[in-house]
Amino acid sequence: MATVQGALFPATGMPDRDWWHALWPDPVGVLEALGMRAGMVVVDLCCGDGYFTAPLARLVGPGEVIAVDLEASTLEQARAACRDCANCTFLQADARELTALVRQPVDYVLIANTFHGVPEQTALARSTFAVLRRGGRFAVVNWHALPRECTTVLGQARGPATAMRMSPQFVTQVVEPAGFELERQIELAPYHYGAVFRKP
Repeated sequence: MATVQGALFPATGMPDRDWWHALWPDPVGVLEALGMRAGMVVVDLCCGDGYFTAPLARLVGPGEVIAVDLEASTLEQARAACRDCANCTFLQADARELTALVRQPVDYVLIANTFHGVPEQTALARSTFAVLRRGGRFAVVNWHALPRECTTVLGQARGPATAMRMSPQFVTQVVEPAGFELERQIELAPYHYGAVFRKP
């Protein structure tokens, strides 16, 4: 989920949950489509208010979720959303410090609605690569590169500015130099895609 790292990750502010629910009424379905399953250790990078974190924790149990966000207030919202989940760890930190935060190899790293605002995207991908086990996966969930006025939710244009949006091809160009292989791309209707990369 997006994070409120405004100055660091431009145009990645946390929207209100009502329109996230209107956009994605079935977050578990999104996570399953990306390939997350029971028993995995997953990093929810830039977790925001926990819209995906809580369903992810329930999905991967008895696995573990490590939720990372820079903003204390949204991290507290994520913690509250996961209050019934015993398998979550919450870390207030810059996403780019991932290798210092995660000491054991993980199965999956998810970053949703934030990657477009990361200043050094390949560097973040390298940090992600370093914390994954062999065969682990990195999913980038992004808005399609459509004009912002075309991506309406509850009657209003939503998402990052048109100029900041990244095509799946561009995401692949900046992630693969970190050592990843694109495994697959999935459509996440109505306006998103998920690019799933694998660590060989």
